[in-house]
Amino acid sequence: MVTVRSVIAVAASRQWNLKLTHALLDAGFTRSAHDYSLFILHQGDDTMVVLVYVDDLLFTRSNAALIDATKAKLHQYFKMKDLGNLKYFLGIEVLRSTSGMILNQRKYVLELISDTGLSGSKPAITPLESNVRLTSLEYDQTTGEKCDDLLSDASSYQRLVGKLMYATISRPDISFAVHTLSQFMQYPKRSHWEVAFRVVRYLKGSVGQGIWLNTEHSTTLTCWCDLYWATCPNTRRSVTGYAVHFGESLIS
Repeated sequence: MVTVRSVIAVAASRQWNLKLTHALLDAGFTRSAHDYSLFILHQGDDTMVVLVYVDDLLFTRSNAALIDATKAKLHQYFKMKDLGNLKYFLGIEVLRSTSGMILNQRKYVLELISDTGLSGSKPAITPLESNVRLTSLEYDQTTGEKCDDLLSDASSYQRLVGKLMYATISRPDISFAVHTLSQFMQYPKRSHWEVAFRVVRYLKGSVGQGIWLNTEHSTTLTCWCDLYWATCPNTRRSVTGYAVHFGESLIS
């Protein structure tokens, strides 16, 4: 999803149009949902960017007429359905104003809250409790800890953490918590399940939040990195975090 955010961030900084098209492919056409294809085309001083994901095509270019011409050309080879200006893509809602764009997953988060049965629960003010200590089964066996039981159904935990991973597309504030929970996918315990539910309750308190992409023109990529030395309670390894910005817009 870094590719998607990057394309939208560039379009926002240059105030380019974003158009979405759906290709009506034949049943025998081979589809791959493992990655994105990105095409950058140049015509004189103009640049066209086409992002392809399975059968969805996202176009951005400074000249709207050239976008229409490109779609008309593709329509000669594939049946295309024009979905107009980009408003919703891969579960991400795109809201645009004169000063920038907001990417959020409000609908996805509301469905996640409902699916976990937490619609009536009290929101949490932080994704993790202060100084929370989550340990692995191997660590407990080494130290003799026995009060934290394994979950009888690991797949439920795995599905929940997988859904939370997808929510990090527009909610980087839960990235550290989800990274921590993802370390226990094979043998999740009751404490891990409770923390995963807390992350959902945290999302419940801020459903409409998302990533802000600024319209200020920029060509600068900036990366910040931080290291927390030997902080993992299970391995004593260091934990590293990073953030990459295009101008003032967070892309990774």
